[in-house]
Amino acid sequence: MDISYRPNDYFWASRRGIQLASDIKGAVRRDAYLAALESGEDFDPIYSEPSLSEDSRRVLGRLHPSYMGGEYLPDRVTLEVEIARIVIRSTTRDVTCVYASPAGRRIKYRIVDEYNGETLSGPNACYSNKPLTLAALTRFFLKGWDLMQVLRYNFEDYGYPEGEVLDFVEQASSDFYPEFGALVKQRIYRWLGGRLRESGQRRFVAFSS
Repeated sequence: MDISYRPNDYFWASRRGIQLASDIKGAVRRDAYLAALESGEDFDPIYSEPSLSEDSRRVLGRLHPSYMGGEYLPDRVTLEVEIARIVIRSTTRDVTCVYASPAGRRIKYRIVDEYNGETLSGPNACYSNKPLTLAALTRFFLKGWDLMQVLRYNFEDYGYPEGEVLDFVEQASSDFYPEFGALVKQRIYRWLGGRLRESGQRRFVAFSS
């Protein structure tokens, strides 16, 4: 894994008016859109809409609470793009993201959630002169939105069952950092190992022949 990797440009698509899958806020709709593209099947245009109206969000929520995941993220400003997201396996499939936007000759980053910032616990904005490295992006994301605190809150009373802890992070993805998901998983493994050592539990790793 190359944690020093940095993309050349975040804004090549937004400057050209090209829509990326990461422009679609809803997690379920984005998955459906990508699946339709991969299979070559037709899809309902609502899948590719970046944002939905309040009425449409209510309709989705009535189908199943998890369909609301990502739909309540804040709208992006001009040229702003989503560069990373984490989806957790909560009832409403909550989504937290990092947005990036041009700021003169610099780049502005902000961490956003679906609760007007209520789940953010650290610095949620920063600037850089060029795109962040994978390591810097992940550090900024997990410091501003404390994923490990979320895992602790949900699993501390149950002894941190490894499979459930790892499964709780449903997606960690980025159109700009192909190894973002792998690095987040690595960070969770490292954190989980520390919690299990503290509690005196042993970790068992299954090897396939």
